[in-house]
Amino acid sequence: MRTMTTRYPVVLMAAAVVVFMTGAPLRAAESDDRIESSAKQSYVFKTHLKDDAIHIQAKDGVVALTGTVAEESHMSLAEDTVAGLPGVTRVDNRLGLSSDRVAKNSDAWLITKVKTTLLFHRNVSGSQTQVSANDGRVTLRGEANSPAQRELTTAYATDVEGVTGVDNQMTVSKSPQLPQDTMGEKIDDASITALVKMTLLFHRSTSASHTKVETNEGIVTLSGQARNAAEKDLVSRLITDINGVKSVVNNMTINESISKND
Repeated sequence: MRTMTTRYPVVLMAAAVVVFMTGAPLRAAESDDRIESSAKQSYVFKTHLKDDAIHIQAKDGVVALTGTVAEESHMSLAEDTVAGLPGVTRVDNRLGLSSDRVAKNSDAWLITKVKTTLLFHRNVSGSQTQVSANDGRVTLRGEANSPAQRELTTAYATDVEGVTGVDNQMTVSKSPQLPQDTMGEKIDDASITALVKMTLLFHRSTSASHTKVETNEGIVTLSGQARNAAEKDLVSRLITDINGVKSVVNNMTINESISKND
């Protein structure tokens, strides 16, 4: 009887070890599955990366991105989106450029940057704006909801890195469309963070490398350094207008000794 009493706790302990050892890999696999699913269902992947051939594989929180994208900026956009997902510890970005990619610094490349910038923002209409370029000079056509939207479209296009001038030939619509933000689609925090980082990278007047971005329930918190008060204010205004952003908390400090390319 004493022998059975002695063995009983040992048996229980052994059973607990088995459950622990088999349960941990199962939980890890479930977490990896959630990461892969969340990435595929994110706003960025469904909207801006939907035409790219990206394969997502997560293992123990490390996500490998393989496949091809049409634009170099899509590599960063995919990585930043995935890096912001819960449970992700590291992103191994192995994405390459597809054979039909546009040449960097060409007019076609610049057109893509301007179009992408306009699509990120709620108070301009990227879908209603036609963009062409010739030797760095951009021409805008299409319809704007108001004179203010037309002016904002010019301002955004003018500040895109590489644009040498903007000729805005847009007309003002008599039947304005609702802003993109009112269409009812909830944008996830990881996508918002990625869109913010890409916006700061595309604009010549802001620095993505000196700005840290965190998003929680659509509220974007910024830290880091701005070259001056004007840049700090511009960063807040640009980000406030990004699709999905509810508000911006700008904790950036001023450091006049830094430059955009530092």
